[in-house]
Amino acid sequence: MNIEQIFQSLQKGKISPSKAKKLLSLYSIEKIGSIAQIDTGRRNRKGIPEIIFAERKHLLDLKKIIKKILSKNNEVLVSRIKQKDYTKILEFAKNKYKIKKGKNTTALLIYKKNIKKTGGKVGIIAAGTSDIGVGEEARLVCESMNCDCLCSYDVGIAGLHRIFPVIKQFIESEVDVIIVVAGMEGALASIVTSVADVPVIGVPTSIGYGYGEKGVAALASMLQSCSLGLTVVNIDNGVGAAAAAANIANRIKTKSTR
Repeated sequence: MNIEQIFQSLQKGKISPSKAKKLLSLYSIEKIGSIAQIDTGRRNRKGIPEIIFAERKHLLDLKKIIKKILSKNNEVLVSRIKQKDYTKILEFAKNKYKIKKGKNTTALLIYKKNIKKTGGKVGIIAAGTSDIGVGEEARLVCESMNCDCLCSYDVGIAGLHRIFPVIKQFIESEVDVIIVVAGMEGALASIVTSVADVPVIGVPTSIGYGYGEKGVAALASMLQSCSLGLTVVNIDNGVGAAAAAANIANRIKTKSTR
């Protein structure tokens, strides 16, 4: 339906106000000159806030996009800010907004009002300390989607005994989904999937060298897993894994509270 049809259907009682709101969110686009078209209705439509991929954006354009999004929404996740721009974005944002940072990552969650943890629970595991940045980026996305996150880092298979207390904690805390971030051969994702009774999303990272360098071995290993129930995203895609995990967790939370 186009916008006119939506209003006509609402007036005739064919659709509810909530349905009309959802349909109208499809048209929620804000233009910033010729540089960007902001999907301001994404949160209402998909449950996922606007996420800015900052890696190749100019600093001035990035500031304009952040400002425009926050004029319409409560929060925005800025991913992969260039190192040289990171402190400048912090300075730009800290006087006007609230900020959540992550370890070993230049991702920032910028928001106006506190984000309530009213969604589901997501467990996040990183195999090694080199994988923490991707795990932290995933955490910020999940938290922006109202999820409560339990994180455990440096629990890779080089010391396999480290993972079992973590899995026990996750089970006792009743996490709805687990994100496993691992580089090298990426075997941790299969191990977690083999013992967990919740959905597991594997994130291969570009940590590795030699024949399977840049995450290729970890990706291939996760895709070839014989442990059923493992879903795999692209190399270093903590954002994508988190968006999927948070949507799963939030849907479970919604159904359990009905």
